[in-house]
Amino acid sequence: MTIEVWAPRAARVRLRLAGLPDGAADIEMTPRDAGWWTTLATPNPGEEYGFVLDDSDVRPDPRSRRQPRGVHDLSAWDDAASFVWSDAAWTGRQLAGGLIYELHVGTFTREGTLDAAIGRLPHLVELGVTHVELLPVNGFNGTHNWGYDGVLWYTVQEDYGGPEAYRRFVDAAHGAGLAVVQDVVYNHLGPSGNYLPEFGPYLRDGQSTTWGSSIDLDQRAVRDYIIDNALMWLGEMHVDGLRLDAVHALHESASSPVHILQEIAERVDALSAHVGRPLSLIAESDLNDPIMILPREAGGYGLTAQWVDDWHHAVHVALTGETEGYYADFADPQALPKTWTGGFYHDGTFSSFRGRDWGAPLPAAVPSWRLVTFAQDHDQIGNRAAGDRLSQSLTPARLEVAAVLTMTAPGTPMLFMGEEWGASTPWQFFTSHPEPELAAATREGRKAEFARMGWDESLVPDPNDPATFERSKLDWSELDEPAHARLRSLYRALARLRRDHAELTDPDQRGHAAESVGDGRWILHRDTASVYVNLSPEPWTVDLTDREVWLATTTAHEHLVDAGPLVLSADSAAVVGARGGDGLVPTRGHAVYTPAD
Repeated sequence: MTIEVWAPRAARVRLRLAGLPDGAADIEMTPRDAGWWTTLATPNPGEEYGFVLDDSDVRPDPRSRRQPRGVHDLSAWDDAASFVWSDAAWTGRQLAGGLIYELHVGTFTREGTLDAAIGRLPHLVELGVTHVELLPVNGFNGTHNWGYDGVLWYTVQEDYGGPEAYRRFVDAAHGAGLAVVQDVVYNHLGPSGNYLPEFGPYLRDGQSTTWGSSIDLDQRAVRDYIIDNALMWLGEMHVDGLRLDAVHALHESASSPVHILQEIAERVDALSAHVGRPLSLIAESDLNDPIMILPREAGGYGLTAQWVDDWHHAVHVALTGETEGYYADFADPQALPKTWTGGFYHDGTFSSFRGRDWGAPLPAAVPSWRLVTFAQDHDQIGNRAAGDRLSQSLTPARLEVAAVLTMTAPGTPMLFMGEEWGASTPWQFFTSHPEPELAAATREGRKAEFARMGWDESLVPDPNDPATFERSKLDWSELDEPAHARLRSLYRALARLRRDHAELTDPDQRGHAAESVGDGRWILHRDTASVYVNLSPEPWTVDLTDREVWLATTTAHEHLVDAGPLVLSADSAAVVGARGGDGLVPTRGHAVYTPAD
């Protein structure tokens, strides 16, 4: 076996093995073409090692799978082949018809580990989740972080349990019938522990992102570093999909013959054909450009799906009334109908936040499941000044309306951990930078950012204060409290509705229609099914001729009506469909749908 490293900036490269006797010399590596260095020496499983570039200090392996003492120290050789997988019968899950659950390993449980997260998988199965999406787990400096400050993309953060725990998690998820989607960051590197520029030109001169220097995608070896990483998660780690962070911040020359996203998609499609299971690529993009998800035959990149922030913004404004910043345009009463029917609100229209026209229309032939829709996610909560969830500002009735909108909207719905029970804990921006100057810069930068947007900077917690991280952990003890249990039962009922009624997963955009019928009132259609939303202060009477109620959150009826008009109380919603003889269990507030025997 050969160990190799790309280090075109070094004139000499040596391999240091911690298992060699004291005083033993480092192993000289042999230069090869295009800046690669190789040696036949290989570390033993678990043995620590690193590379010495010229006369510098030893550095971790850029493709390290494990960093037992952090990103500044030696790597440890990970013997992936020794793990005994039990998922041989796993055939994967397609994204169409799915329900994604986004979670952060460090705050999902009190322990903050992958093994502890395994213990909560039954909760996700009962909820109706099909795909578990993990925020980035790659190596970062410190003990806790959102994950977007990663500097060693191939490793699994040791505080989460390292690569062995990661394999246990994926194996257990597959055993529970859950697909795993891994969030990966290819647009920048974190501020501490980034030694890649010492090895080679990983960073792009003269171009940067919001978070730091841009990655140099014009370097073939850098592109391969990214593509090989994607294939590692999907192949070696048995993951079922990747969420590609902020793809609008991927910079390459216009002369590049193939866009990096298309190149990743082509390689992943080939791997999918080889392993015989669906592999999904989900882009986070604020460009509102259909090129992300159009097939390559139609000039697109051929990714599986993309997040749609416009849907979030429309729902958020409707529920909260907030219209500051990028929410301003979504005060339009037609924002909710437009994003329901077409995905993008800005589809070539003027964006006041950006000061120019933005986006392009989504072709009618694109199936709506390719759009990932959500009312809350890690960004839209954590990038608020106080990291407050909707549950910390909305009434229980409006949280129920949020649930109905999230779970019935065209697209693939996604929940953020704890959303399903209206978790009372915030999810704040937290870091654990050991360097005082970096901690101070992050703290002051956060305050300045929110001050520019008109927020009270006293609301902004110190990201590096351990209490900020601790506050952000879910409190599972509240799960069965009456108000939380009621909301959770609604999400479960809505997930059942999606499984039992094809109208709620039909991806044909031609069956999606919507209208604003008054201040705070909308009728949203999916083929023959309709969602009535009443966010006005007055009751709304809905005719049910030849229709039946599948689910309602109204409190206007002692028992759910099966015929005659339905009165929607203020801040309520109902899902109504063609009468077809399906059974309904009438309850106050919610209709819990059960198929007829």
